[in-house]
Amino acid sequence: MTRASLDKQPHEVASMFDDVAANYDLTNDVLSLGQDRRWRKEVAKAVDARPAERVLDLAAGTGTSSLPFTRTGAYVVPCDFSLGMLREGKKRHPWLPLTAGDATRLPFRDDSFDAVTISFGLRNVQDTDQALRELHRVTKPGGRVVICEFSHPTWAPFRTVYEEYLMRALPPVARAVSSNPDAYVYLAESIQSWPEQADLAGMLQKAGWSKVAWRNLSGGIVALHRGTKSQ
Repeated sequence: MTRASLDKQPHEVASMFDDVAANYDLTNDVLSLGQDRRWRKEVAKAVDARPAERVLDLAAGTGTSSLPFTRTGAYVVPCDFSLGMLREGKKRHPWLPLTAGDATRLPFRDDSFDAVTISFGLRNVQDTDQALRELHRVTKPGGRVVICEFSHPTWAPFRTVYEEYLMRALPPVARAVSSNPDAYVYLAESIQSWPEQADLAGMLQKAGWSKVAWRNLSGGIVALHRGTKSQ
């Protein structure tokens, strides 16, 4: 895998995630100091899935992120382009309708879902704007999008400490717990290269989403963006 840039090659990114699939959830828990559990709870609240609704969980990996939606009675489709992640997810959750798909060419019809969501995966897509348009295409009129992604702390002193953690502390920790530590160097660099919160909001609006808003979690380490597809 080449070092991070926003000109990502899909086959390289997919291969990277194939390599880390077995320990991916555990590694994320360790590297985020357990914060990823809280972030996912906030995603579930924001999506607000309801019984009989259809929810697309893009970049679902092993399907762990889809479980809170299933508990509400919604029909959830976990989708990912890493076959390694999907195979691992099938071992753990054989009843989930895990689906292989590329975010820039989703294998679903127009107006298929009441809600679409992607957590910690949008920055790994080669064409972010196209992915946001595809999410808009497959969402029903009046439907909603929720994007949870690493972002940029808003308090300058904390931002400096955080960036030091990403580039200095994260790699040795990844070496201790991950089967492919270089993948986490890539992920750290991709976080630093990712747009600011307001810039991502602008990209959502450009893709056709309305009522776009965001709120910061953990001081801006993560941002939760929301939008609606006009009726």
